[in-house]
Amino acid sequence: MATSPAPESITPATAGGTDALPDERKMRRLAIASVLATGLEWFDFLIYATAAAIVFPGLFFPNADGVTGILASYGTFAIGFFARPLGGILAGHLGDKYGRKPPLVGAMVLMGLGTVAIGLLPGYATLGIWAPILLTVFRLVQGLGVGAQWGGAALLLVEHAPVERRGFYGSLVQMGTILGVMFGNGFYLLLTAMMSPQSFDSWGWRIPFLSGVLLVLVGVWLQLRIEDTPVFRTLQARSAQNDAPRKPPLLIAVRRYWKQILQAAGAFFVVNGTFYIFISGLLSYGVSALGLPRSQMLAAIMIAGATQIITIPYFGSLSDRHSRRKIFLIGAAAMAVFAFPMFWMVNTANVVVITIAMIIGFTIHASMFGPQAALYAEMFPADVRFSGASLGFQVAAVFAGGFAPIIMTALLGTAGAANSWRVALYIIAMAIITFVAVYTVRERYRADLHQMSEEVS
Repeated sequence: MATSPAPESITPATAGGTDALPDERKMRRLAIASVLATGLEWFDFLIYATAAAIVFPGLFFPNADGVTGILASYGTFAIGFFARPLGGILAGHLGDKYGRKPPLVGAMVLMGLGTVAIGLLPGYATLGIWAPILLTVFRLVQGLGVGAQWGGAALLLVEHAPVERRGFYGSLVQMGTILGVMFGNGFYLLLTAMMSPQSFDSWGWRIPFLSGVLLVLVGVWLQLRIEDTPVFRTLQARSAQNDAPRKPPLLIAVRRYWKQILQAAGAFFVVNGTFYIFISGLLSYGVSALGLPRSQMLAAIMIAGATQIITIPYFGSLSDRHSRRKIFLIGAAAMAVFAFPMFWMVNTANVVVITIAMIIGFTIHASMFGPQAALYAEMFPADVRFSGASLGFQVAAVFAGGFAPIIMTALLGTAGAANSWRVALYIIAMAIITFVAVYTVRERYRADLHQMSEEVS
């Protein structure tokens, strides 16, 4: 592995302007608001993954056999990912032109509407073919919402943060994602423990979807109380002094920073792919292939995921001292090495061993997920940062996360555990893509976030 180039020498005053050292109370308020908002948004988006694994095949695709029904259900799950780049593109344009905050509020409203609509949707027995069609439409709405959300939440924290703690604060946005998984799986675990399987499959699964609107309303209230970033205020001041019309930020990003967009997409590949394998693919695998109770697999995912409350900010903070690129490369290599041992452990069908395997997997995942927000912010200049970072993030989400459970199910086929080696090779392939992409990234982990595109060579 080639050694990372030394970071650019930048003083805190240069890196952050007059707002480089915000008071701790302000940063705590921003961090709490962003984590809550991100967690609530991803709660709504990711409860679909659990429902797609355990409820939707029989409810919306009753005429398909076991594997076909699961694949059809995961197909609607993946469709939400196809809307994410569009959501990211729209939010990126608005975020670079009007501020980091406005796209967040719109994103959460979209997410709330789509989630509640799914919770109210009758099944195939009532609506016939319209049931899976409407399920697909509402999933697309969810995809638009979550696609528009990430860039704004990440930049609000990273662009407010002191230069020496940029990785740490950016990692808190990532932690909101795993909180959404924990709350979603915890909610389902509680419901399955309190309800009979018949009641849960009939109406109990709808409760998390319906409660999502209340959580989104809280998130919108929090987002409306957040001020925009010092970096965007600098952009506004520069625009006020320059009367010449500027090209759309997305156009500038695609034309001048297409390489960085591809690097960002590649960097996210194994991160996003293994995330959905962990939270959805292994859930279905444990129940259908290994014959484990649904509640045990949900508990294993929730316990393992909870460790990321510690590991995500730890690796984000570590990247502030040792560079994003170096930590990311180690994580990608470790994920490739652990792919086969993970399935050896899972295939024991021992829930304790499975939980340990998932804790290790989630820890490796956190070593890349933690530094990611800061890495992306430092890859793009200020005036195209929202567009470039969002596009790279969401493009990878389509091809990595959206297809991961489908590819895993197809690779396993009817043989189940006997074909788990195929999924291990799939994880290794994704890890190679990520390693190569990050290896080519220019190290800028203490760069000036106020730089504009015309100032960057």
